[in-house]
Amino acid sequence: MAQELKVGIIGGGYAGMAAAVELADRGIPVTVFESAKQLGGRARGVRTPHPVLHDKKRFPPSIQLSPEGGKGNRPLPGDTLILDNGQHLLLGCYRETLRLIEKVGGDISQDFMRLPLQLDLHGQFSLKAPRLPAPFHLLAGLLQAQGLTWHERMKAVRFMLALRGMGFRLSSDMTVSALLERYGQDADLTFKLWEPLCIAALNTPIHKASAQVLLNVLRDSLNRSRADSDMLLPRLDFTALFPQRAAAYVEQRGGMICLSCGIDSIDYRTGNLELAVAGTTHTFSHVICATSPFAAAKLLRPVPALESTVHMIDKLEHQPIYTIYLQYPEHIMLSHAMIGLHQRFCQWLFDKGQIAGQHGLIAAVISAEGIHQELSQEELAQKAITELREEFAIDAAPQWFKVIAEKRATFCCVPDLPRPAQQTALPNLLLAGDYTAGDYPATLEGAVLSGLQCARLLAKTTPT
Repeated sequence: MAQELKVGIIGGGYAGMAAAVELADRGIPVTVFESAKQLGGRARGVRTPHPVLHDKKRFPPSIQLSPEGGKGNRPLPGDTLILDNGQHLLLGCYRETLRLIEKVGGDISQDFMRLPLQLDLHGQFSLKAPRLPAPFHLLAGLLQAQGLTWHERMKAVRFMLALRGMGFRLSSDMTVSALLERYGQDADLTFKLWEPLCIAALNTPIHKASAQVLLNVLRDSLNRSRADSDMLLPRLDFTALFPQRAAAYVEQRGGMICLSCGIDSIDYRTGNLELAVAGTTHTFSHVICATSPFAAAKLLRPVPALESTVHMIDKLEHQPIYTIYLQYPEHIMLSHAMIGLHQRFCQWLFDKGQIAGQHGLIAAVISAEGIHQELSQEELAQKAITELREEFAIDAAPQWFKVIAEKRATFCCVPDLPRPAQQTALPNLLLAGDYTAGDYPATLEGAVLSGLQCARLLAKTTPT
């Protein structure tokens, strides 16, 4: 059967490359088409001119990015700097993503800074889970949390025990804010603990976010093994971490990776699928569409049989993520590799010196919708500079800054959201991506799981 399948994969992000690796492992030939010059999709390394080494009139300090990717985190020889298009965080429970990284040649102990569960909102709240079996590590961490009253700590513990007692399943979905209100989680507890967790996990405000999807994340990260709640901060850029290695793995097994090859159309002909690329046509027995939802809807819209799938994609709302990179003198560092801010514009700060050896480089992240979207990128950078000065007494001016805005970084994860299945109405066309049907919000693990599901469905299919 494997020899009869010929699979085209549209999109070289984490979903598409996960599918490619799984199929390559099964001896099924694959061709991956990626429209950009680098792999990774919405989790990619970005190669950009180094601001210090270029004329600032030609390369302004604030950019809206979609440039080339690169192979590492540090400045490349000459005039190029590698940054991620966003600061993604992996959890220990992301087992399939971590498994695939190792399969294609990664080393988890070297590729990540691994931290036990800890939430720090500078000067306001601190939770550090001790090395106890799950879920006792979290319960003990809550009981010892700084910045909460004893009454608030007990409320949080009772809430977690109630969720565990119901198996992290709700009889009907609701917003996170409604769930918190039902279980008596007051405003201060919400602002310091549950809201930052929800924003970090779902990239959706609590008044809109699905409580059930948040519970799915809490179930897998906090209730099984203590290591599942570990936080893994990548030392490599996100293209180098997995997609680039996956490409080499696939090519070594007879597959092809085609960069700067955007698909113009999909056509169903005599049981096969034809992909039009820059005036040429490629025929495949099966196709996995692993692009962003916006790009997927554009490709699938002309196919009448896929009307319901396209309608479902069109109904998705999206949430942004802004990342502000600030290059300070190399001696500048934060008290922790990752630290949150309480009721500030910047929600999370990442010290890239501690994480990846990029000394003095601070990445400030603003997730989900908010008033920050009304500001220019220069104004956002100034807000971040001011907050770093006020919170950490960093009086030095940054040498440069860059703002990366992903306007449609994730889907808006609302209650009871219909999400398209991996198997479409066409038996030989499948859909992969973090927005497709699954337990998780828009995460790397959700993307990887969708790609693996597509590959496994194809491996069981006999072409017509």
